[in-house]
Amino acid sequence: MGSTGAFDEIWGHGGPEAPRAAFAALSQWIADTPPEELQRRQHSAEAAFRQLGITFAVYGDSDAAERIIPFDIVPRMFLQPEWEKLSEGLVQRVEAINAFLEDIYGARRILDEGIVPPELILHNEQFRPEVAGIRPPHGVWAHICGIDLVRTGPDEFYVLEDNARTPSGVSYMLENREAMIRLCPELFRDFRVAPVDSYPDMLLETMRSVAPLGRARPVCVVLTPGHFNSAYYEHSFLADSMGVELVEAADLVVDDDIVYMETIAGRVRVDVIYRRIDDDFLDPLVFRPDSLLGVPGLIAAYRAGNVALLNAPGNGIADDKAIYSYMPEIVRFYSGGEAKLPNVETWRCREPQALKYVLDHLPELVVKLVDGSGGYGMLVGPTATKEQIETFRAALIAEPHRYIAQPTLALSTVPTLTEKGLAPRHVDFRPFVLTGSDKVRVVPGGLTRVALREGSLVVNSSQGGGTKDSFVLLGDAA
Repeated sequence: MGSTGAFDEIWGHGGPEAPRAAFAALSQWIADTPPEELQRRQHSAEAAFRQLGITFAVYGDSDAAERIIPFDIVPRMFLQPEWEKLSEGLVQRVEAINAFLEDIYGARRILDEGIVPPELILHNEQFRPEVAGIRPPHGVWAHICGIDLVRTGPDEFYVLEDNARTPSGVSYMLENREAMIRLCPELFRDFRVAPVDSYPDMLLETMRSVAPLGRARPVCVVLTPGHFNSAYYEHSFLADSMGVELVEAADLVVDDDIVYMETIAGRVRVDVIYRRIDDDFLDPLVFRPDSLLGVPGLIAAYRAGNVALLNAPGNGIADDKAIYSYMPEIVRFYSGGEAKLPNVETWRCREPQALKYVLDHLPELVVKLVDGSGGYGMLVGPTATKEQIETFRAALIAEPHRYIAQPTLALSTVPTLTEKGLAPRHVDFRPFVLTGSDKVRVVPGGLTRVALREGSLVVNSSQGGGTKDSFVLLGDAA
């Protein structure tokens, strides 16, 4: 296995001959399993994914507009003490995000006290004045969060992004685990791995818990924009796993501020909608009038308190990367304590001194659009061409408020099966956090994304990255 100089989560800095003590058994499994057998199992998993139709759109790739997300057979592992520490930080952060959303669409204390500049909220395209003053059922805004984490050492974890709109990837977490249990059962004999297959039940429990008051047997649905959406498989998978209806806009109607589902047996009242449609397209009477994906009158029903929407409209402001840069202050403001999961150091290019630093150090930094996602609109300075750097320099000078910059971190690696054998590849991690009216639940696992190109730091599936199963170990590692 080659070396990247980064911390490897299985082998540390010592390589396969001197693995981290807790993962000696996994290291031995990798060594004892012939490369051709690992390849066979990996190909078997990918064949199953293709048969199931687990695809993702790789936008801009003319050769493969729809393809499976590559899967890697070598799992990533978290020790129980690591996971407990991460869980505490995730709960704290998601509780702060919910408090922040409740505040900025309500009393706006955080703006009055000068913690966050008002213009960063009120002039932000992701801020939705249309929902100001609405309090969602039970006061929960961010029911489903995917918090992207990166690691640089044994005890160094950082939050890279907050995803509080419609975070995707949970179906791949579940299918990856299913494949590993089938193809590598010996690992589950050697390690006590926390199960993740209860996620659909946890999600359904969360949905039912936030139903409008007085609805003893709430009807829940998943609202999809349709099968042309890149994450349609996930929408269908989750609806089927929860035993609820998968609906499109044409299946719903609002009458007297109540949402109904049209069925062959007549109308059925809908109480909770897990919507996988962006705010802009959710209700043509409130947002984009040309939307054919939304439900006319849905926001009126929501405002009347007759339906719960997961996640709440307006959550995009919590995804904004300029707001992300204030998350340590936001966590402190609402929790009264320091953030247990730190941010990556961030320069806000809207600030003159920060802009000057970024322009002087572009070849060393990662620059991102504040409202970007999927790895698009991003500069990775150390791997960028001179032309790309100069293009970004011009964009930064023209519209500095649209960008943030961060140092190029030495992201941790995990051994990954490549065409040339095992090699270190950089990873990030998206755990999923569910917030209901009763409690916050952290799923004991998550989606590990892996940059399959040698040296690449871009792990996004939409940019050609792959995935691994993520084991959370119970008790001792072996």
